[in-house]
Amino acid sequence: MTRFIDLSHAIEHGMPTYKGVAAPHICDYWTREQSRATYADGSAFQMGRIDMVSNTGTYLDAPFHRFEDGDDLSMLALDRLASLPAILVRRPFETVGLATDAADLDGLDVNGKAVLIHTGWDRHWRTPAYFDEHPFLTESAACLLADRGARLVGIDSHNIDDTRPGCGRPVHRTLLGAGVLICEHMTNLAALPEAGFAFSAVPPKIMGMGTFPVRAFAMLDRDMMA
Repeated sequence: MTRFIDLSHAIEHGMPTYKGVAAPHICDYWTREQSRATYADGSAFQMGRIDMVSNTGTYLDAPFHRFEDGDDLSMLALDRLASLPAILVRRPFETVGLATDAADLDGLDVNGKAVLIHTGWDRHWRTPAYFDEHPFLTESAACLLADRGARLVGIDSHNIDDTRPGCGRPVHRTLLGAGVLICEHMTNLAALPEAGFAFSAVPPKIMGMGTFPVRAFAMLDRDMMA
C-alpha cells in the first residue's frame, strides 16, 4: 500500500507569494448560469480563469529561470520530475539557525536523489514574517549538492537563496547551472521520514517558461508511517 503526502500550498485568489509581485486573480471565465442557456437540457458547467505570475505558491524552477539557454519547462523529461528517490534533511530554524551549509549535508548520499530541506518555516505562510530573515542554503551547500549528483533540491522556505540585500543568488546559479531543479515554498515536510520515499513535482509542459506551480507530493509505503 502506498501513502501520498501532499507537500504543496493551495493557490488562492489574492494570495501573495512574494512582496511586490502580483497575487493571483482567480475568477469565472464561463459561469454555470451562462452555460445553462447553451445546452438544451440545461446542463451547467464552470470554466475558470486565472491570471498569475509563474512564481506562485509551491513551484518548480527549471534552468531557463536563471539561464537564457537553459532547459525550459517543456524540455524537462519526466524522469527529472516524477518518482524521484528522495531524502529529507531536518534543519529546524529555531535550533540550527537560518543557514544550511555544506558541512550540514556532508556524509549524505544525495546522488540521483531529490533532497528536501525541512526548516519548519512554512508555519509563517500567509503572514508578513514569511518573507524576511528566512532559512536558506549557502553557496557551498549548493556546490556540494551539485557536485555529488543531486537531481532536485526543495525547501519549505521563502527562497532557497539568502534574499537579504547584497547576497545575490548563488544557489540558483549553482544548482540550475548544473541542471539541478529547485522546488520552493513547500509545506508539510514534517510528515515525511528521512528516507524511503519518492518525490514528484510536475509542472505543465510550457515552452519559454522557467518556473510554474506544481502539486508536489511524496509517495511512501504505509509501513514507513507506523
